[in-house]
Amino acid sequence: MRLSVFNEDHEAYRQTLRDFIDKEVAPVHHEWEEQGHPPRDFYRKLGELGVLGIQVPEEYGGAGESSFKFAAVTMEETARAGVSFGNYSVHANLILPYLMKYATEEQKRRWLPGFASGDIMTAIAMTEPGTGSDLANIQTKAQLSADGRHYVLNGAKTFITGGALADLILVVARTTPYDPEDRRAGLSILCVETASEGFAVGRKLQKIGLKASDTAELSFTDVKVPVENLLGEEGKGFSYLSHNLPQERLSIALGAAASAAAALRFATGYVKDRTVFGKPVAHFQNTKFVLAECATEVEAAQLFADRALELHDAGELTVADAAKVKLYCTEAAGRVIDKCLQLHGGYGYITEYPIARLYADTRVSRIFGGTNEVMKTIIAKSLGL
Repeated sequence: MRLSVFNEDHEAYRQTLRDFIDKEVAPVHHEWEEQGHPPRDFYRKLGELGVLGIQVPEEYGGAGESSFKFAAVTMEETARAGVSFGNYSVHANLILPYLMKYATEEQKRRWLPGFASGDIMTAIAMTEPGTGSDLANIQTKAQLSADGRHYVLNGAKTFITGGALADLILVVARTTPYDPEDRRAGLSILCVETASEGFAVGRKLQKIGLKASDTAELSFTDVKVPVENLLGEEGKGFSYLSHNLPQERLSIALGAAASAAAALRFATGYVKDRTVFGKPVAHFQNTKFVLAECATEVEAAQLFADRALELHDAGELTVADAAKVKLYCTEAAGRVIDKCLQLHGGYGYITEYPIARLYADTRVSRIFGGTNEVMKTIIAKSLGL
């Protein structure tokens, strides 16, 4: 029943990825999880393969593709193999739209070639200790110097995906004093080069999942940021942050649907091989019923995600639609993966089995990109409630 959303180019890309994963990722992925991130040079390999620059315009060294379907294939193939590409998704799927929409021509020529090659890895720093989803309460401050040539940045950020290895970080900071009458005003986005004096990576946070993706605390102490590194207009940061939310939430939905499909594949293979009471686990009626339920949920999630993907490529995916697909696919993935882990018995709790890693990795999908409770609020608002 799955929609025909992929063409021959997507399938050729899929095979290239599958070969790359088998050769370059799967054999060493456990090492990445132990150290908390891939080696820095891995991102240059992704750049050479063309993965990072698919949607970067050709004049800046990319492939110039407008479709998001190649990103969807990447998510499906990494999930299928039970691996990740570290911080690929934040870099390519979350940050690129900001640079494409708001960067000046000079900034694009300065940053996008390295973005596509993997020589410049990026992160975005919004969340602060004590702010969580309340971005209007951001306390990090950036004051323009007397000569107007740079901002002086001070503050701290937490839960920053890719912060430890990034070369360029989009930092949301308050450039005008806090106004309780308009809490969203006065926020700007500064592109901070991590080689800057006063920038520091603090703790690398230990997560229950996504072990091959670094998440860090960052601090900024009198960091001088040239005015040429202001993204877009000063004071417009809050509105900028909302423009890419549909794609961000679609990315999460696509990843969740792909993870659910991978869990079904892992569990189906396991129950055929695992013997209990003298016969394969697959022979028991409960196993068949559970996997039938999972197969149905997986297909429903894939259909929903595929439809949202088509709408996104057509420029028609609304904020409410993105909230719906994010809500449904992440909740469905949680249910499916939990059932598939149960079918593994005790081995499902051992991290050498991919189902255990999927279980831990997928849990956060109901939190980041806006919690699922926030998604319900958005959907309810679209209903006039």
